[in-house]
Amino acid sequence: MEDENEYVDVLLPLPLRMYFTYRLPLELQGKVKIGERVSVPFGRHKIYAGLVRSIHSDTNQKYEIKSVISLLDEEPILHKQQFEFWQWMASYYMCTEGEVMAGALPSGFKLNNETKIIINPYFDGDITSLSEKQIAIIDGLEQKKELSLDEISAIVGQQKIFPLVRTLRDLGVVLIKEEISERFKPRKETWVRWSPTYVEDVVKQKELFDKLEKKAFKQLELVLAYLALYPRAQDGWVRKAFIVSQIENSQAAFAALYKRGVFEIKKKVVSRLDNQDANKEQEGEGDKQVHFSKDQQKAYEQIQEAFKEKSVCLLHGVTSSGKTEIFIELIRQALEQEKQVLYLLPEIALTSQMIMRLRKYFGDEVGVYHSRYNEHEKIEIWRHVGDKYKVILGARSALFLPFKNLGLIVVDEEHETSYKQQDPAPRYHARDAAIFLASLYGAKTLLGSATPSLETYYNALHKKYALVNLFTRYGNVALPSVFVSNLKEETHRKTMRGHLSSLLVKKMEAAFEKQQQVILFQNRRGFATCMECDSCQYIPICEHCDVSLTYHKQRSALICHYCGYTIPVPSVCPHCGGHTMKMKGFGTEHLEEELQVVFPQQRIARMDLDSTRAKNSHYQLISDFQQRKIDIMVGTQMVTKGLDFDNVGVVGVLNADSLITFPDFRSYERSFQLMTQVSGRAGRKTGEGEVVIQTYKPEYEVIKYVMNHDYASMYTGQIKERIMFKYPPFYRLIKLSVKHKEEALTNEAADVLARSLRALFGDRVLGPEYPMVSRIKTYFIKELLLKFERSSQLYEMKESLQRAVDEFSEDGRYKSVRVAIDVDTQ
Repeated sequence: MEDENEYVDVLLPLPLRMYFTYRLPLELQGKVKIGERVSVPFGRHKIYAGLVRSIHSDTNQKYEIKSVISLLDEEPILHKQQFEFWQWMASYYMCTEGEVMAGALPSGFKLNNETKIIINPYFDGDITSLSEKQIAIIDGLEQKKELSLDEISAIVGQQKIFPLVRTLRDLGVVLIKEEISERFKPRKETWVRWSPTYVEDVVKQKELFDKLEKKAFKQLELVLAYLALYPRAQDGWVRKAFIVSQIENSQAAFAALYKRGVFEIKKKVVSRLDNQDANKEQEGEGDKQVHFSKDQQKAYEQIQEAFKEKSVCLLHGVTSSGKTEIFIELIRQALEQEKQVLYLLPEIALTSQMIMRLRKYFGDEVGVYHSRYNEHEKIEIWRHVGDKYKVILGARSALFLPFKNLGLIVVDEEHETSYKQQDPAPRYHARDAAIFLASLYGAKTLLGSATPSLETYYNALHKKYALVNLFTRYGNVALPSVFVSNLKEETHRKTMRGHLSSLLVKKMEAAFEKQQQVILFQNRRGFATCMECDSCQYIPICEHCDVSLTYHKQRSALICHYCGYTIPVPSVCPHCGGHTMKMKGFGTEHLEEELQVVFPQQRIARMDLDSTRAKNSHYQLISDFQQRKIDIMVGTQMVTKGLDFDNVGVVGVLNADSLITFPDFRSYERSFQLMTQVSGRAGRKTGEGEVVIQTYKPEYEVIKYVMNHDYASMYTGQIKERIMFKYPPFYRLIKLSVKHKEEALTNEAADVLARSLRALFGDRVLGPEYPMVSRIKTYFIKELLLKFERSSQLYEMKESLQRAVDEFSEDGRYKSVRVAIDVDTQ
């Protein structure tokens, strides 16, 4: 007889290269759709939320087919294009679809799977032989029908409880129960209205008022507070929170009114995103029309013309040239065509400024999506993409949202390294992924930057992308004047004020006289980069990573910036017992303290990872700086990235040498980008901006390019080196990181893998070598670098590489060794 059962192939968020087939229970057959989540068993004890990829009646499976437990969605949470996008990402970036799924879906779409213990109702044995702790567990179960493992741990007063529970289970005293629930819980609020009895009967209202006035005046106050809101209420319903917030200590009074039938209540699902953004209240109406300069109008028309032939366009515009206004007009055009828009930014810090600008023009149609939102807020955005939110502003993870009718993707500051995901897989580049995603919808991609990446500019010059230039600042404001301060000479003359050169101090003082603000860029956070003993040169290092610990004065601790390992500041040298522990190097925290001495009258703030951990801290700092409540902003790379301030007169780059001499083939390109971008924060409205770059070697060529705002010369010089040394854009780079907790096994495994790869790819394989930090979070690391020519055979080469890595991983000697593949490594 033919099998009439329905089956589904399910994608699980696991690093496995296959789907898993499950049987649909009769009650779910005909009800499940592709793209919906189902809860399914996996292995002996695990339960996952998986995505339905196909529905069929084929049972040709080599393993026992288990049944779907439940259907978790009423409608698909992903569409065809998202699955195609995931497949491409898994293929291109050499990972699995399950890894893409794990990275793409908000954690709220996953399941809580908590072990609970219940009394076995059929147990009738003797419990006198049990220990006191086991009897305590049974007593707890008699008072409460079920207990979680955490609750049992609290009852017995110990962490290790599995042996106790296992014995009870083996004796048949208890049963193990797996409780499955969705993480996402809709937010509900209590709404209140008059009971119909009082609405229709004026006499009863008067009786109520008389009674409350004599015996329960607080209850009367609550009723009057409700009546004040009643005229504006829909069908009489008012938020309970609005009423009780107006009368102090009124919860008990409200409960009494509800009990006597004066009010009726209902629960209503509300959005967590209402009034979520701290900046929403300051949006203001203003002029909602974009007013282009002559040069902006020309660039806008050129982009429209370019999009007729090319699907990708690079807008190369100097800082403060008005690129954002062009983006806004193109967004408006897409919305008029009933298309959706994705606006990507490299940093969460930028979203607070940009959301104000976009909402000024597009109101509540703009939604925000980034990692600072909690899992419930992310799911609300996810579920309303396309209906409530037509424009999504977000960091790289916004690429995974379920767009239905995407028309335009804007990648602002496209050169930024923050667009590259490092760990875990998928290790994708948001700019490149955005271009592919747009192609799935037939959408356009606009890349914007004052300092484009070499790869993007190369593609534009060679007609793969369209290129539009905008080389004048808005209002014909002049680009900032750039000065170089020679730290070698200043140190010799003893004119330094801490880490500030006399030239920088002089420029800052002049700016303050004009009531202007200052930004100082130092690409190191913390107080000092390390501490060192003057007697024996001992430096405290992390127990888990091969890096020195950074001194944070505010926390009075030495901290590892890789794993978070923390120790107190030693009073004596742990190695020799000497009292000569001294700080080396300086970070933003140290600079902030120095500035308070040099400029005691000025208001100083710091923008780095440590000062912006709280949810709205980015916005608050930016808002305070815009409102001129801060005179000096000290920051790391966060202050270089596209922030728009009207009143910045001076920008200081404190340590240009650390950027330029960083051991990486991109160091010249990136140092030019960073210095140019932070310089671009100065004089954006007045044209009086000045930049001071502090360096021990003013002769660096890249500094001269920054001084002359000469991107073209920087590009020409770097592209020659890239050809000579086989780097992008002429070659593609794939990095393999071999990791294990034992150093000897890491070395052996890396050598074995390198030999097998050289047999396939010859001298395209470099290494293995230790990276700059050779141990992170207890794992030793060896790296291999593969350089592949840009050719049509890249796909086949990747397949060969993947087979070689899979064969290596199947070798019993190296099963515990991790191999991470990073395509287009940065």
